[in-house]
Amino acid sequence: MRTAYSVETVRNAERELMERLPEGALMQRAAAGLAAACADLLGRAPGRVYGARVVLLVGAGDNGGDALYAGARLARRGAGVTAVLVDARQRAHPGGLAALMAAGGRVVTGPHEVHEVHEVHEGHGTGADGPAAPLAHAGGGTGSAAYVALHRAHLVMDAITGIGGRGGLRPEAVPLVRAAEASGAVLVAVDLPSGVDADSGRVDGACVRADVTVTFGAYKPGLLIDPAKERAGALRFVDLGLETAGTPADLEALQHADVAALLPVPAAESDKYRRGVVGVVAGSARYPGAAVLAVAGALHGGAGAVRYVGQGGDAVLARFPEVLVSGGAPADAGRVQSWVIGPGLDDRVKDARADVLASDVPVLLDADALAGLDPQEVRGRSAPTVLTPHAGEAARLLGVERAEVESGRLDSVRKLAVKYGATVLLKGSTTLVAPPDGGRPVRVNPTGTGWLATAGSGDVLSGLVGSLLAAGLAAVDAASVGAYLHGLAGRSAARGAPVGAGDVAGAVAGAWRGVGRG
Repeated sequence: MRTAYSVETVRNAERELMERLPEGALMQRAAAGLAAACADLLGRAPGRVYGARVVLLVGAGDNGGDALYAGARLARRGAGVTAVLVDARQRAHPGGLAALMAAGGRVVTGPHEVHEVHEVHEGHGTGADGPAAPLAHAGGGTGSAAYVALHRAHLVMDAITGIGGRGGLRPEAVPLVRAAEASGAVLVAVDLPSGVDADSGRVDGACVRADVTVTFGAYKPGLLIDPAKERAGALRFVDLGLETAGTPADLEALQHADVAALLPVPAAESDKYRRGVVGVVAGSARYPGAAVLAVAGALHGGAGAVRYVGQGGDAVLARFPEVLVSGGAPADAGRVQSWVIGPGLDDRVKDARADVLASDVPVLLDADALAGLDPQEVRGRSAPTVLTPHAGEAARLLGVERAEVESGRLDSVRKLAVKYGATVLLKGSTTLVAPPDGGRPVRVNPTGTGWLATAGSGDVLSGLVGSLLAAGLAAVDAASVGAYLHGLAGRSAARGAPVGAGDVAGAVAGAWRGVGRG
């Protein structure tokens, strides 16, 4: 399980650890890990570390200190290191500056002028080296040294703001960041890309788009959730020895072993009811394909049997003759262990929804079944309910604009779960699953792919999750495992090319086998 913790939790753990360590030791641990990661990245490029050109975009805080100490380590290995002080007042971590200069590094203050450094003022505040100090300097220079250094760099570190930063980049930082992104150098974010929110994954304004993020001590939720996740690039983790045991994670991502442990495996004495029977209410005269795809997801998700109710019976039987088809009301379809309702339904959805919500088995509501849903229809149920909206449907349920959901996915999925008292699977590039109380942890699916953004893909997912509910998995587990397998199936079916929802359904069994083998 990969876990992520809030800034507050990380800060508390850092304070507790610093009380047991010599002054400055924690920053040196971070710097050592950062330098090692950057050396590895440089080692994969022509020239390796010795003779490599490294630029540090340095802000005024400890994040900048991590980069300066890491830059000093690289300079001692023969790299040419230039620190660009991005802060408008040209402040930076004094101890880090001194270390870089002692190692032969160069300092450029601001985006326009180069200055010779005469003195570093050591402070007397918190931390080993005191507060960020203004740099004493003499004027002069070429007026473009920062941009020249960025243009020639092999690797650039973004250490402008740390995990406590809020909002987008300040105006003075934006031209430097854009120059770094355009340079062709490997862009490494220190702990978190500057301009993104560590706790929520929000991006409010200009931000860094990194190739790699080296994060310290614990993963932060924003690194695992879009839109920030997409800006973070590949993640590298540096263990600082923080103690987070006993503290609930804010976010968690299942890994192969976690999913394998949750997959239902039929016993020798199993029959179709022990494996789980799924009822699917989907499709219409206009959208018969939705019925076929939802049923396909259920069958490939391990159901012992599928009962179908709706107008797409002929299409379903033509594709899956093993399905039990009924033309009446859901309550008359026969025994089931879960219901899936919503994909491709017509205006009869309200009556069918009331029917399945009156049952005492888990119910998954998707697509048309979410339209106009009253929280009281869900809250009074004795069995679990799972809602699977995309961003637009979530926005309508919350009464907000779609952009608000897309920019604040973690907050939105929690609000929906609390409003309806249901498990919520918020579909998207990073699918999230929140428990009915909206509490911690929320789960994020790590297997998603943009190729799944195709018509009918969500119908397959609904059937798959419904099958896992029928097998007896808890609602949060069924939603999380279903999303995980769905993502793997999408990747396998696509292989870097466009794919249809039917192909995704057909790849679920292979994804299941792959996870089961570990």
